[in-house]
This record gives sequence, C-alpha cells and structure tokens, in this order.
Amino acid sequence: MAAQSGSTRVIYAALLGNLLIALTKFTAALVTGSSVMLSEGIHSVVDTGNEMLLLYGLHRSARPPDENHPLGHGREIYFWSFIVALLVFAAGAGLSFYEGIAHILRPEPARNIMVNYIVIGISALFEGVAWSMALRHFRREKGKLGYLTAVRRSKDPTVFTVLFEDTAALLGLLIAFVAITAAELLEMPQLDGLGSMGIGVVLATTAIFLARECKGLLIGEQALPSVRRRISEIASEDPDVVRVNDILTVHLGPDDIIATLSIEFRDELTTPLLETCVLRIEKKIITELPQVSSVFVRPQAPLDLRQEAPLNLNET
Repeated sequence: MAAQSGSTRVIYAALLGNLLIALTKFTAALVTGSSVMLSEGIHSVVDTGNEMLLLYGLHRSARPPDENHPLGHGREIYFWSFIVALLVFAAGAGLSFYEGIAHILRPEPARNIMVNYIVIGISALFEGVAWSMALRHFRREKGKLGYLTAVRRSKDPTVFTVLFEDTAALLGLLIAFVAITAAELLEMPQLDGLGSMGIGVVLATTAIFLARECKGLLIGEQALPSVRRRISEIASEDPDVVRVNDILTVHLGPDDIIATLSIEFRDELTTPLLETCVLRIEKKIITELPQVSSVFVRPQAPLDLRQEAPLNLNET
C-alpha cells in the first residue's frame, strides 16, 4: 500500500503540472502561431489524460474480489497502462506528425517568439519538478538495479510510465527550443514543423517502449527471484516437508501475487496432519510476504513413484 501511495503522489504531481503547462503552451501557440508549440500543447494534454487514466486504473485495481473475479482486479492497472501507451502513440505522436507535416507544407513565420521562450522556460521548470519526483520514487523502487533492468523487472507500470512521460516531455521542450531558434535565425519556418515531427518521434519511441513493457505485465509475469526463493525457503523449513518440487507465481498487480507450490510431504502424514501442514505453510508465506495474496499447495508423490506411474492422457 505504501508503494501505491507513493505512485499516486507522483501521478498527481505530474497531472497538475501537465494541466498548467498545456494551458500555457496553447496560449503561446495561439499568440505566436508556432507549430512546434501547438505540438507541445497536444503533448501536455495527452500526458494529462494519461495521468487521469493511471489514477483510474489504480482505483479500479484496488477493488476487492467478487464472484466473477475471484482473484481480484489487480490487472486493471496493467490494462490502463497499456491504453496510456497507445494514447501516447496515437494521439501524441500522430497529431505531432500531422501538425509538423502541415506546417512544412504551409509554412508561416512565428510571431512574438519571446513568448515561446518564456513558455518553454516555465514548462521546463514544472516538468523538471515532476520529473525529479518521479525519478526519486523510481530510484527508491529500483534499489541497486540499473535503470533499464529495473524497468524490465518492475511490476508497477505507473512508476516508470510517469518517469518516461516526463523524460519525453523534457526532450520535447529541448527540441521545441532548438526548432524555434533555428527557424528564427535561419528564416526557415519549415524548421518549426520539423521540430513537431521530432517531438512525434520522441513520443512514438516512448509509446512503443511502454507498450512492450506493459504487454508483458498484462499477459502475466512471475514474481522476482528473491520472492520465489523466499517462498521455497518457507515451505522447505516446515518439518513435514520433504522437498519443494516446483513453484509457479504470477503477478495479478504490482503488490498482488498468487503462488502455486508442488510439495512432497512425509509419507507417514495422515490426512488431518497434511491439511494442518498446508494451512501452516500458507499462513507463514502470506504473513512474511504480504504481497502474496493467495497460496495453493499441491501434494506431489516422490519422483520415483511418478516415473513408475506416468499420466495417461489418452484415458477416457
């Protein structure tokens, strides 16, 4: 819950910043006629909508299990994060490309260029604050892992989605500054449109990367090796367990894991003692690892007995 609370604060900070920045950029685009500033305004509107979708996804994923969803709704956050990636690609990158091509075909010199510089400076300040908050939160979550490795192993898409969005926003502002300045100094308004297309490239690259990471989470990823290792250790420490044969885990949400264990128990255990042992293992795992919401234990015969009596899948 603490991790989710931290993610929510980061999202709210990004939401407020992007909303203020979008209004500022659209005002500047109206005053100056800059294509790249209009693209930046579109970019900020898309980011604002994305933060709202992430908050909605967090709200939906926190709903308790029901009859139709006995394991809960944790994967809702993965679904909405994937939708965010699609919106960045379609709305953000697509509209930026369109606006850039339109300005190249019908170039118009920007007016009151100083307004653009002021807006870029203010936007960079707001985006920088939101980006630093997202980066600090991501650093706490990643520990000693590298940034790319941490993203690939992260089970909370809200953390890296906001960070990547803010990084793309800062890169977009840099492209806007370069494009506006070059168009003014070289008296080539087409460069303004080229800057819009550059922003589209940044957004498309960001969207593809986010979609790839969210797809894996949506399909289902196993728990981290450290979590699986501790589950195995807890089960193996029980005096009635001979060995843990296999562990299957899957994330239903950032802090929602189900685990299935295949265990060989002592032969002399009676049914009541076996049931007590299973309950004992399940309780200990959930107590020590609160992110594990459900544990399923499957008693399994020793390996030599399983080899002597192979399963016949052709039996009717």
